[in-house]
Amino acid sequence: MFTGIPSYKRPFDPERFRWEGVEAKLYKFSGGEVRGMGWRGVRRYTLASPPEIPAAFAIRYFEIEPGGYSSFEKHEHVHFILVLRGRGRAVVGTRIFELAPYDLLYVPPLVPHRWVNESDEPFGFLCPVDADRDPPQPLDDAEWEAMVANPLTAPYAF
Repeated sequence: MFTGIPSYKRPFDPERFRWEGVEAKLYKFSGGEVRGMGWRGVRRYTLASPPEIPAAFAIRYFEIEPGGYSSFEKHEHVHFILVLRGRGRAVVGTRIFELAPYDLLYVPPLVPHRWVNESDEPFGFLCPVDADRDPPQPLDDAEWEAMVANPLTAPYAF
């Protein structure tokens, strides 16, 4: 059945590592005033989402510059990320994952997580999510204290 929305293609420019017609957006408006919710050097690119496409999901590309990191957050929806560029780390609960191109990482619901780029090149990944999803939540006091007390995760609890 034809949906009335025509097919389209977003050409990719490998020299710029960008999709045609897709502009960077702020990762988040703020968050630094809430413990762990600060972030640095993250850009978000929405490649497809409603109402542009008749789907219940959105496909986003995030890129973290060298020395950058995302907020330390949790939410009810799951995360799958597929690394496309560079190397990075994911703090997921009490584990640290080293990530490289084409690695796929699953983050269960309500598990605290943060993406970190400690390399000297951009770290980029695709992140498909439900179009209708809950907003990020900061870690509660017990979760934050557990992160700070754990020698593996403490270096990422900033």
